[in-house]
Amino acid sequence: MMNWLRLIRYKNLLIVFLTQLLVWYCLIYDSRNTWGIYRMVDFLFISGSTILIAAAGYIINDYFDIKIDIINRPEKVILEKRIPLRTAIIAHVVLNIAGLALAGGIAFNSHHFEWMWVQCLSIILLWFYSTHFKRQYMTGNLVIALLTALTVIVLLVYEPALRMHFPTPPPMTSFLMPAIDPQWMFAGFAFFAFMLTWMREIVKDMEDYKGDAAEGCMTMPIKKGLQFSARFAQTLGVTTVIALAIITYYLSKHYYSYLGYYTLLFIVAPILWWCIYLSRKNTIPHYHSASKWLKFIMLAGIASLIVYNFTTQNIQ
Repeated sequence: MMNWLRLIRYKNLLIVFLTQLLVWYCLIYDSRNTWGIYRMVDFLFISGSTILIAAAGYIINDYFDIKIDIINRPEKVILEKRIPLRTAIIAHVVLNIAGLALAGGIAFNSHHFEWMWVQCLSIILLWFYSTHFKRQYMTGNLVIALLTALTVIVLLVYEPALRMHFPTPPPMTSFLMPAIDPQWMFAGFAFFAFMLTWMREIVKDMEDYKGDAAEGCMTMPIKKGLQFSARFAQTLGVTTVIALAIITYYLSKHYYSYLGYYTLLFIVAPILWWCIYLSRKNTIPHYHSASKWLKFIMLAGIASLIVYNFTTQNIQ
């Protein structure tokens, strides 16, 4: 059982669920009506669909990466050693079908099968990422960053109650200032997820440099070098910091000062520190550590939704 949990990266899937739960509760729940994912059971169907499709993606990725993983991290290889390849492929198909079925249930009840474009696109991208994109220059990084952002966007797609709320003016706070429009929170959160995932994927390619080169991959570290890749990831980090600084200023103007302080202290400052930290060493363990730190910063970003919800409740 533990081998299967490791294969589907259960820790990452828990983070996906936590992210979607907080987004649903903090940004959607108060905008609910009789449509979409206004109930917990509806949310669980959509989140379950996301998790099942992501799990299938991890399986197919490992299936096509066996040779690379034997070079990069032989002690962590599960397929063939502990789980037969045929069994893994069957599990991949079953998980994708189950994920589509869960999303299809919500789409059917809402009479909007077109909402399932997110799940269909995710399955297609995960397959071609494993077979082609991840071996290409930058393409694989962008695909994974997009898929990460889609874990947030999918909730917006399946929640017409929230989309109906967008064209209307946001409610006034007790300070006679307009509250932050949820669509801007969605956009900001999706942007944050996209950028940090892009940075982390580049660092993971730097960590996997040897195995990827042996298999003929053309990732950024192989084509442009480790130093260029580090500089590019740092540039993305600085770009993210600038965007977050603008957002922080906007928050302070709308009486969301606590959220602004949180963003500066637990997101902006750590990203700046990470940009400096990345260039300190040029070793695989160092790149692994840098990748881990980005995951912690992502968790801090997820937790910002709690601060947002608390602030919103206290100023309205």
